[in-house]
Amino acid sequence: MKGKYVVSALLAAVVSLAAFAEVTSLRGAQEIGDTNTVAPIKPVPKMQDKLALEYVHQPPLIPHSTEMVQINPSNNGCLQCHDVDKYRRTGAPRVSPTHYMDSNNKILSDVAPRRYFCLQCHVPQADAAPLVENTFKPAGKFGQ
Repeated sequence: MKGKYVVSALLAAVVSLAAFAEVTSLRGAQEIGDTNTVAPIKPVPKMQDKLALEYVHQPPLIPHSTEMVQINPSNNGCLQCHDVDKYRRTGAPRVSPTHYMDSNNKILSDVAPRRYFCLQCHVPQADAAPLVENTFKPAGKFGQ
């Protein structure tokens, strides 16, 4: 019983300290009620060279615009060029074999539902300044 009181007291202390901590955001010093000007979306070139991967299992970045690519439950525009039976004809990189496995590593005939929405992991490359400082350094051969 005494342990519950100690834990509760410690939790209350942490919560009260957090209430006094200064909270910052990417909006800067702008108040919530102020009118916010939205930065323009960075242009993505129609085609560009592929960027090097920075870490093991990093999803490759998309070297072209995805503005006209439609992905919804009934259609995946990425598979028009990248599917296993189409990539040779289009010259696009093939979808990884891991995308045809379910969560139990069973091989499927179509892209697994958990891998169907490509833009959850793969994003277009854009030449944009980082929003926050990043000190990440690629390991070994990565980033070359």
